[in-house]
Amino acid sequence: MKPHKVHASMYLDLRPERVFPFFCEVVNLQRITPPELDFRIMTPLPIEIELGTTVDYRLRLFGLPFAWTSRITHWEPPRKFIDEQIAGPYRQWIHTHNFYSKNGGTVIEDDVSYRLPYFPWGEAAYPLVRAQLRRIFSYRQRVIRQALS
Repeated sequence: MKPHKVHASMYLDLRPERVFPFFCEVVNLQRITPPELDFRIMTPLPIEIELGTTVDYRLRLFGLPFAWTSRITHWEPPRKFIDEQIAGPYRQWIHTHNFYSKNGGTVIEDDVSYRLPYFPWGEAAYPLVRAQLRRIFSYRQRVIRQALS
């Protein structure tokens, strides 16, 4: 089965060199996550983000708590980084963050490739997961815009 995809894009009137550092601060991940997910960083702070950095989180989705560990598998400041779930709720989660210069500002693109667990039964949850991810990325964009504008 092919992985599912999520794509989100936004434009900020700031150069990538100004935008990228926001994403290098792990505490901002908690800030841009909807509060009902009860997102908590479990790795002791401060965390320096670089190639190979792993971060442990705890979240709550639909009332169910779960752990998530991600690793930075590609690091190309201030243009791109990739984090991959190495432990967590998905069978696969690869999140590519791209930052492009455009008209004096920055296009921020998020591309996620993911596979649901418990195939084939997990696929029954796909419509709900897709809607939840769209809502999460919409929330992220609002908070990023507020934080950086």
